[in-house]
Amino acid sequence: MKQVYLNKIQQRVMYIAAKTTVVVAGRRTGKTFGIGAPFALRNMQRMPGSTGGIVVPTFRHGLTNTLPGLFSFWKSIGIIENVHYVVGKRPPKTFKEAKIEPREYEHVISFYNGSRAVLISQDITGSSNSLTLDWLLIDEAKFINFNKLKDETLPANGGIRAHFGHHSCHHSIMIMSDMPVGSKGSWFLNYREKMDVEVIQTIESLVIEEWKMKQRVRELRAKRKPVPSYLKFHLRSNNRLLNQLRAAAVLYVEVSTIENLEVVGENYIRDMKRDLPALVFQTSILCKRIGISRDGFYSSMKESHKYHAANNEYLATLGYGKSEAEYKRLLNSQADRDVNPKLPICIGMDYNANINWIVAGQERDGRLNVLKSFYVKFERKIPALIEDFCDYYRNHSKKQVIFYYDSTALGSNYAVNKEDFKFVIEREFKKHGWKIKSVYLGHPMRHNEKYLLINQGFAGKKRLTPYFNIDNNEDLLVAIETAGVMRGRNGFHKYKAGEKLAENEENRLEHRTDGTDAFDTLYIGMNNKPVKVASINTYGVN
Repeated sequence: MKQVYLNKIQQRVMYIAAKTTVVVAGRRTGKTFGIGAPFALRNMQRMPGSTGGIVVPTFRHGLTNTLPGLFSFWKSIGIIENVHYVVGKRPPKTFKEAKIEPREYEHVISFYNGSRAVLISQDITGSSNSLTLDWLLIDEAKFINFNKLKDETLPANGGIRAHFGHHSCHHSIMIMSDMPVGSKGSWFLNYREKMDVEVIQTIESLVIEEWKMKQRVRELRAKRKPVPSYLKFHLRSNNRLLNQLRAAAVLYVEVSTIENLEVVGENYIRDMKRDLPALVFQTSILCKRIGISRDGFYSSMKESHKYHAANNEYLATLGYGKSEAEYKRLLNSQADRDVNPKLPICIGMDYNANINWIVAGQERDGRLNVLKSFYVKFERKIPALIEDFCDYYRNHSKKQVIFYYDSTALGSNYAVNKEDFKFVIEREFKKHGWKIKSVYLGHPMRHNEKYLLINQGFAGKKRLTPYFNIDNNEDLLVAIETAGVMRGRNGFHKYKAGEKLAENEENRLEHRTDGTDAFDTLYIGMNNKPVKVASINTYGVN
């Protein structure tokens, strides 16, 4: 087996090997690669024939993020797909059988020694049903529905005690996440109070003692000298005590990205401090506990205004074993279950010298579902933005957009050439084979009026209530959740002072208010000036 570098946190988690481990860590600390992957591999190797569960918030996340991280680590140490394990299919006859074989293998990793790992996606109903599990790996815990986990998955982690009860890793649970913002995704933070520090310290001492004794054994054998019986006895006793302590231990770790400085480098930390909104930097990099501020421009927006709507049947056709980048290239609107292909797509846009946005949505039953957002930066301008949109929705049967625009799209052209934005946009959509209906909104709505309208929308007091597809609006949601507000003579204003600053002096362009302005235009248009179209409800969201 090949050797691979692990940072200090990854090493500590491995040698403590607590029955329950919670790792709350910043970006690029190697949670999946260096913690989750070794954990799953250890359990499958030490408990041949066992079955584990890999719990993810959505199948899309598991397919495109979690599994590629696991497979990448395994490959780095010589564990090869279709040699040592197979994914999503019945294992070959050369592989040993599991103690309890799954009913089907669509979402199963089958190891050569009979061990199995089932991908449990919370957006697939009943994915935990009828499972008997010996261990659990829970990824992106801040997005996990705890009630669903508690009622459906944790009870399945009973395992087969007769076969594996003597292993300290039996019933083990690994929980991984970066720091949540707010209380909804913070269910796992209370494990910090459950950790007995003295037990962890004792385990660390015993691990060091074990290493010293094994080192002594290696030295004696290198000199061809006999190993004293007392040394063998102490090794067995030490190991027995370690197993007992590990089987009852809870390890809770909070670690910032800075802890992995030797790998990511100082420049990465500086770039993240420069590029990320302060709230995101504090939670995702420094791993600090910070409560959600309710004094932003979109103060009435709640977590309930976000939804998942992945088309898991389509995602399954993409197959396993690809990298994250490969999955991103393959994704299109067929992966989305909230799109009605028989209806036009409504869009709002924002135009800026350095960044241009499209925010796309459809109306359904009093909802404005924000389906997806797109942006281009710097040398890529509006034609490239529209090309990205048309490529993503290339399979959309009703190739028509309803384009809501205000006077900012007229008499302006700095993002393209001498033509007004409106005419460039109309021409580009037509060039790609799309029909476009342009709906003029007049002069931009005053900030105080916009503030009142949209927040009443979030509160359910307007014709449409906005909801966001989480998977397709990551940057837009950051921009919305961090948009500041200031009080002026005419009421509340969106804080936009940082928009014109160079990217290397402030936050990332895509996390500023430009994208929120595109959303505002979309909401104002769809709520105040709806375009009547024939509706065939053939889709759904959760």
